[in-house]
Amino acid sequence: MSVAVRVIPCLDVDAGRVVKGVNFENLRDAGDPVELAAKYDLDGADELTFLDVTASSGNRETTFDVVRRTAEQVFIPLTVGGGVRSADDVDRLLRAGADKVSVNTAAIARPELISDIAHRFGSQVLVLSVDARRVTGETVTDSGYEVTTHGGKRGTGMDVVEWARRATELGAGEILLNSMDADGTLEGFDLEMLGSVREVVSVPLIASGGASSPADFVAAARAGADAVLAASVFHFGKLTITQVKHAMAEAGVDVR
Repeated sequence: MSVAVRVIPCLDVDAGRVVKGVNFENLRDAGDPVELAAKYDLDGADELTFLDVTASSGNRETTFDVVRRTAEQVFIPLTVGGGVRSADDVDRLLRAGADKVSVNTAAIARPELISDIAHRFGSQVLVLSVDARRVTGETVTDSGYEVTTHGGKRGTGMDVVEWARRATELGAGEILLNSMDADGTLEGFDLEMLGSVREVVSVPLIASGGASSPADFVAAARAGADAVLAASVFHFGKLTITQVKHAMAEAGVDVR
């Protein structure tokens, strides 16, 4: 039995406002997160992902407040990430109304954080967010892709495929695979990277970065994505969730 592919709008939030740029730069305002979340819920989104893109300590209380207000408005699963450094951070976000929590940088620095969270709350709560790019210059990895931090600006030298495999062994319940090369470019998902990760993990895989047309979402599903995530095309009205789901269904992809 095939599992229906989920369509997930992503809200990148900075100081309580949704923002979007290209390759995480030149951010522009895209609206109020609570209003956008309510709209996407009505439009048929299967889930929402909410990323605090600055995640500085000063913004943490803003984030909890926005998560609370968003959770009150929507009736679909809400994943929250950005600045999550401990199992206690996860606990606070779940209490604020998150259904799942995404970890990224802190897990790279301390992989045991993944098992800490999985043991305490269950793997189904934990989404590993991976900001990946093609290797350049002196860096070499087996897959040709490396894990990055700081919005794609800093390479870690870690192989993306190996990191995804290891993280799922440690207890990550889902992988959010974001192509930093494609992010905000509207040039389509990185299907090669998606396929490489799909080969080594059995947990749900979320494709992110570069969606422009309904055909891009279809291609990602065919490359092995269990969910497709996008921001710009939804925020600025280029596509609706209904359009994307219709195109996927027409192409024979099982959608909700």
